[in-house]
Amino acid sequence: MENKNINNVKLGKNVKIYDFVNLYGCSIDDNTKIGTFVEIQKNSFVGKNCKISSHTFICEGVEIEDNVFIGHNVTFINDKYPRATNETGEMQSEEDWVVTKTLVKKGASVGSSATILCGVVIGENAIVGAGSVVTKNVLPNSTVAGVPAKRLK
Repeated sequence: MENKNINNVKLGKNVKIYDFVNLYGCSIDDNTKIGTFVEIQKNSFVGKNCKISSHTFICEGVEIEDNVFIGHNVTFINDKYPRATNETGEMQSEEDWVVTKTLVKKGASVGSSATILCGVVIGENAIVGAGSVVTKNVLPNSTVAGVPAKRLK
């Protein structure tokens, strides 16, 4: 696909999007591949030359820099205190909660089925092991794994 703006989605050049993908209000830069059954929400950004594998959820407020690999079934979270209803018992609206941003720096890799809590930074060229739960920042050029994710090297 070439530079297009479909449903408030900004796509760079040569973006490849597979079937059954839900995109709205996000930006995806050049040469990135988006796998099947991926959702990328508004106010999210995916950089150049990234691979977002199938069944991944990238919520509002997530920024993914260039050359990042996101494995299958990775889930990002953007709310520290999720609730269905507000203090008066009504369904929550956008005014009832705060988006907490998450940043995945250039060249990082996130393994399949990892969960990334909000407010963290995954450093440049870091590796997050499959199935990990990232609850705090990951240093550049490091490898973390486990629940919660801990530094291996």
